[in-house]
Amino acid sequence: MGKGKRTRVTLRQVAQEAGTSASTASRALAGNGYVAEAIKARVVAAADRLGYVPDVSARSLKGRSSGLVGLVVSDLRNQFYAALAAGVEGSLAAAGHQMVLVDDHGSDAQALEGARAFLAMRAAGVLLAPVGRAATELLVEHGTPVVEVDRRSGARGCDAVTIDSERGARDAVAHLLELGHRRIAMVLDETMWDTGRNRLKGYRAAHRDAGVPLSRRLVLDLGLRPADPGADVAAFLDANPGVTAVFAANNVVAEAVWQELKRRGSAVPRDCSVISFDDLGWMRIVEPGLTAVRQPVYDMGRQAADLLLARIAGERGRAQTLTLQPEFVRRGSTCAPGGTARTAHPSPPGGGAARGVGSDVSA
Repeated sequence: MGKGKRTRVTLRQVAQEAGTSASTASRALAGNGYVAEAIKARVVAAADRLGYVPDVSARSLKGRSSGLVGLVVSDLRNQFYAALAAGVEGSLAAAGHQMVLVDDHGSDAQALEGARAFLAMRAAGVLLAPVGRAATELLVEHGTPVVEVDRRSGARGCDAVTIDSERGARDAVAHLLELGHRRIAMVLDETMWDTGRNRLKGYRAAHRDAGVPLSRRLVLDLGLRPADPGADVAAFLDANPGVTAVFAANNVVAEAVWQELKRRGSAVPRDCSVISFDDLGWMRIVEPGLTAVRQPVYDMGRQAADLLLARIAGERGRAQTLTLQPEFVRRGSTCAPGGTARTAHPSPPGGGAARGVGSDVSA
C-alpha cells in the first residue's frame, strides 16, 4: 500500500549486478552458447535477487520461439481436462517448456482466438482438443507444430492422440445387454464432436450385434453446457418409465444421472443400472460403486506432449494418430433387470477390469 508499481528489471541491470556483459548474461539465462558454470551461477543468482523476468515478446522479435506451449481445452468444469493437463505438463516441464492453458468453452471462435494468441506469443507448439478445424488450420498454416488431443478436427498436417470411444461404449452397452436389459437409455451432452458421435456409434453397434431393436426415444442429447441437466434428465426418465439401465457418455452426464436417480429414490442397480464413460474418484466411493469405462487420460496427455516435443525438435515425417484403448471396470451399479444376480462377461475373464490401461477421468 502506498508504493508505486515495481519497475521492470532489465537484462542490462542483471549483467551489471553480476559483473558481466549483457550478451553473456543473456546466454547464461537462455542456455544458448557457452558460459562458464561459475559465471552462469553468478548471473542466475543476480537475476533472482533483482526479480528479473525474461521479456518473451523481445525474444520473439529476434525470431525465436518463446518456449511456451499452448493447451486448448473445451470445458474446465470437466475433471477430464485436469488429468489431461497434468499429463501434458509433466512431459513439457521435463523438457524445459511451460504450458499456457486456454478454455475455449466449446466455441470454434474462441478456439481461434486462442490460436491467434499463441501465434502472437510465438509458442513453440500447441496441443488442442478441437471444436472445429479453424484453430488447427491457422496454426498449421503458420508452421506451428500442433497435436490434437482426445478428438480429431479433420484438419491435415497435425498429429493426434485419441481414445477408442466407440469400442469403450460398445463394451459397456454389451455388458448391459448380456445382463438382460432391453430398454437401455443413453445420455450424452454433445454429438458435434467425434468423441460423442463415436460413443453413440458404440451404443448402436452393441444393440445391432445383439440383435436388439433400437429406439431413438432412448437417446437424450443434453447439448454442450446445458442450463439444467438435472431437470432434463428427470423429464427424460419421466417420459421413458420402462428404462432399466442408463449409459452416461461422460462424467458430467453421469453425475447428473446419478443425482437424479438418488433424488427420486430409485435404487441403483435394482431399479436402474448405470454405467459411466469415465472413472472419477467419487464413482469408486459411492454405494454402490459405479461401473465405468476408464480412459488413460494422463497417459494421453503425456503421449501427446511427447509427440509435440518431437515435432518442436525438428522431427519430420507424416502426421500420425495414436489411438489408446479404454478399460471396462465393473462395480456394483449394474445387475440384471429387477435386481436379479446374473453374470455377464463382455470383458476378458479374470475379474471386473478389462482391456487397456487407465486413468481417472474423461471428456
